[in-house]
Amino acid sequence: MAIKPLQIRVSIDRGGTFTDVHAAIPGREDIILKLLSVDPANYQDAPTEGIRRILELATGQPHPRGQLLDLFHIESIRMGTTVATNALLERKGARSALLITKGFKDLLLIGNQSRPNIFDLSAAKPDVLYEHVIEVDERVTMEDYTENPNPEMVSSDVTDPDIVEAVTGERIRVLQRPNPEAILKTLESLWEQGYRSISIVLLHSYAYPAHENLVGNLAVSMGFSVSLSSALQPMIKAVPRGMSATADAYLTPVIKQYISSISENFRGGLGAQNTRCEFMQSDGGLVDFRRFGGLKGILSGPAGGVVGYAQTSWDDDERRPIIGFDMGGTSTDVSRYAGVYEHVFETTTAGVSIQSPQLDINTVAAGGGSILTWKNGLFHVGPESASAHPGPACYRKGGPLTVTDANLFLGRLLPDYFPKIFGPKEDQPLDRDITAQKFLTLTEEINQQQRQDGAVTFSPEEVALGFLNVANEGMARPIRGLTEARGHDTAAHHLACFGGAGGQHA
Repeated sequence: MAIKPLQIRVSIDRGGTFTDVHAAIPGREDIILKLLSVDPANYQDAPTEGIRRILELATGQPHPRGQLLDLFHIESIRMGTTVATNALLERKGARSALLITKGFKDLLLIGNQSRPNIFDLSAAKPDVLYEHVIEVDERVTMEDYTENPNPEMVSSDVTDPDIVEAVTGERIRVLQRPNPEAILKTLESLWEQGYRSISIVLLHSYAYPAHENLVGNLAVSMGFSVSLSSALQPMIKAVPRGMSATADAYLTPVIKQYISSISENFRGGLGAQNTRCEFMQSDGGLVDFRRFGGLKGILSGPAGGVVGYAQTSWDDDERRPIIGFDMGGTSTDVSRYAGVYEHVFETTTAGVSIQSPQLDINTVAAGGGSILTWKNGLFHVGPESASAHPGPACYRKGGPLTVTDANLFLGRLLPDYFPKIFGPKEDQPLDRDITAQKFLTLTEEINQQQRQDGAVTFSPEEVALGFLNVANEGMARPIRGLTEARGHDTAAHHLACFGGAGGQHA
């Protein structure tokens, strides 16, 4: 008698610190699991470990760690991940190079010349995501273009091989065609230098992408991961289009490596046994794992949160708008829902301007795992995160002091209410003693510096509270930006609080 598949539908939220897994099985109770996202002493990948445990619970059969899992009983896997978000916030993306039209080497470095703080005399340029720039000797221009409001009609020779039709219907004059041999030599040099990901941004490629396609095909043939600005975002404005392409080149290898690390744990890989595997995109939609990339995955995890609270917290009768407050381990995401999803098409995330449709979500690098430091007489929270490994000091893995530790030290977290999943063997509770000792040591260091400067000293509790005040102010700023800055009364909103650390600060 043939075994009937259980048709398990798995949903996974893979954050920077914790991974939440939900399984819906027809005719049975749902299964909910929570795991550390990184725990190399016990498992290599949290989503895979979650699916393994679900299969054991659902089938009643052992599935030992390290063995390939069969997707026979899995109908679908839907996943949201902050892998790209955290890589961008913490600047842990792939090494990449930029290929751009000759003469425009510094275009993206100059950017749009905006100054967020107009009165800041020491304004710093935003960091670019690429490490090396190569100029491509090519150029096209619009034929018959003029700023004269009363132009003289000039008939171009349609037989001229240098005049081509753009995808927009306009006529383009090719001033300089790229030299394939020279480009191959350039690409070989980049490969020898260790680059495996490149972005290609050529002027007017939104209208005439042939030159970008030529360079891209050469790069793909050599094994590069290629991000074409004309394919990702075929829109006018070279700077945001170029920024988007460099962000994609910076993040896509991280995402592909992550997906590959998951796929290799299943017999036949993801998609075997006709299992649908989809990832949440920044615009709130789902896409097949094979087409999931860096540019559309920056807000993958946060977008899932917006869709979730919009469907569970919105009241059609009351119609009171909602502020979403999603505080995880590495970042905090703030959004607003008033009956419709608010989309934006050009945003700045972690100092990077991106031109791509996405839900209007503001992200700040402050979460439960954000590292606490004292620098130049000031409390600093993040942007570096302790992640899940080693995690906060209270996780018993030798980690640094974090926001979670400050909450634990001040009594805002009760270890008895947390699962015993910490320590080398995943069987211990949160460790308040090590957290208290580290705060005492840090307070002594701070007070020693304060005495030298003739400044006031602190108690350990005041130090912990000082860090929390800084974190709270950083997270309140985007809430004001979504409400007061746009003419909305903050008090007239509901607050939908979620995420592993959200309840500690809301």
